[in-house]
Amino acid sequence: MFDKRKLQEIQAKKKEVDEEIVNNLQKRPERKKQFKLDSELPVERYYTPLEIEETDYLRDLGFPGKYPYTRGVQTTMYRGKLWTMRQYAGFGSAEETNRRFHYLLEQGQTGLSIAFDLPTQIGYDSDHPMAKGEVGRVGVAIDSLKDLEVLMEGIPLDKVSTSMTINSPAAILLAMYLVIAEKQGIKWETLNGTIQNDILKEYVARGTFIFPPRESMRLIVDVFAFARENLPRWNTISISGYHIREAGSTAVQEIAFTLANGIAYVQAALEAGLDVDEFAPRLSFFFNAHVNFLEEIAKFRAARRIWARIMKERFGAKNERSMMLRFHTQTAGCSLTAQQPEVNVIRVAFQALSAVLGGTQSLHTNSRDEALALPSEESVRIALRTQQVIGHEIGVADTVDPLGGSYYIESLTNQMEESIMDYLEKIDQMGGAIESVEKGYMQKEIQQSAYRYQKDIENDEKAVVGVNRFVTEEDVDMELLRVTPAVAEQQKKRLAEVRESRDEQRVEESLSQLREVASSQDNLLPSIIEAVRSYATLGEICGILREELGEYQQQALI
Repeated sequence: MFDKRKLQEIQAKKKEVDEEIVNNLQKRPERKKQFKLDSELPVERYYTPLEIEETDYLRDLGFPGKYPYTRGVQTTMYRGKLWTMRQYAGFGSAEETNRRFHYLLEQGQTGLSIAFDLPTQIGYDSDHPMAKGEVGRVGVAIDSLKDLEVLMEGIPLDKVSTSMTINSPAAILLAMYLVIAEKQGIKWETLNGTIQNDILKEYVARGTFIFPPRESMRLIVDVFAFARENLPRWNTISISGYHIREAGSTAVQEIAFTLANGIAYVQAALEAGLDVDEFAPRLSFFFNAHVNFLEEIAKFRAARRIWARIMKERFGAKNERSMMLRFHTQTAGCSLTAQQPEVNVIRVAFQALSAVLGGTQSLHTNSRDEALALPSEESVRIALRTQQVIGHEIGVADTVDPLGGSYYIESLTNQMEESIMDYLEKIDQMGGAIESVEKGYMQKEIQQSAYRYQKDIENDEKAVVGVNRFVTEEDVDMELLRVTPAVAEQQKKRLAEVRESRDEQRVEESLSQLREVASSQDNLLPSIIEAVRSYATLGEICGILREELGEYQQQALI
């Protein structure tokens, strides 16, 4: 890509400049002895064409919307349409969250993103002993179809895109959504949205699993197969690096482990007899936008290029959409501080900007008070306005991949690709993502990175404004959102009313049919949908599946 004679001239001049810099360092030393990224990659003093002299533009970069998609998955990107502004919301009762959804849509949000409480995420009804103290705390409680009816009241499902952050019970929540669409007279094939449905990262980083890994993979493949026939516009999985990063991984590990999980899902679907181009176009990803601005941009670009090559060269995909890594981004929750929470607004703005410069398809911006409580309406509005300022005021959305061609960005993209591929090769040698999870490899790598990161903060080698630098003793004066115990009582009351009013014979028949299908190799989705239609509860459906598929117990890592 560069003239060899010119590169030689640059090399000679660089030698002169570097000698001059070294001579001056005794008088004007640099801030740190060593500059490096959180991924341990070194950061050079400056970058020139010498760092990317082996880059082939058409092979490694290409044009926006063209293989290998380093510069983005659409030819015009945000010049045509801005990313989906999808603020994550869910707390307390379905009624409260419904009001928050309508508020966000009125403020200009362009997609819904549902947070579910912990009992819902692990398949327990609100009146189960395991749910005590957690109902409605970190998301909305959904026990039956009735709750989702209330949650989506007044929201036309054919006009919004809905993302649901749900994993083990993903098929059940999808079934509820489909039945509500029926009730609204909306055809399934018109629905837009995403279920997270990524179980492997739960064993690695998050913990809201129910069934063992291989049985969980069956549920995921069943969703792929069902959606192939019935939901052409639905994203059947959001393969998530976000939680891997929140657990303490580096940027390199986040992408490597996420793509390794993606490979496992593709392989499982192929082994079940699906054609790669029948399901791969509906795969989506979910990444974290962390605090190192330029590292994050390079991370997103490297991820796109690697996935395109994996899908084309390893899996033989022919459909261009099968090779496109489309992703949602959320700013880094773990970077938010309880100290000086107003500073979080600044952190989130830069993190969101890195996601946009990295080419995200949708974005959630965290709120300033999330280190203290669930976000208030005022804080959510500021977070949404952050995205709107980036999209409408500062000009970065007016050209595609504006940092493409930067010596540093291109060099860093190449370095990250190399480091990510090293991890993928190690995981392949173990037998794949499931085997590496069962051996605890990913978990241990994340633990070590998290320990190293925290140690750097405590040793004052890594600055966190308000925590170990520029500390003040001010009290936080901010109105916080509280979820009261009354939410649990209200939820249990509605659950009792559902059980009282439903047709118990129909419920029993649908659950019996579900048990029969679970013990076979047939697709589970149709019987789950029928159970949902009968107003069987989430806990009842998961209870049948627990009995038939088994329940996973986390192994201690030594």
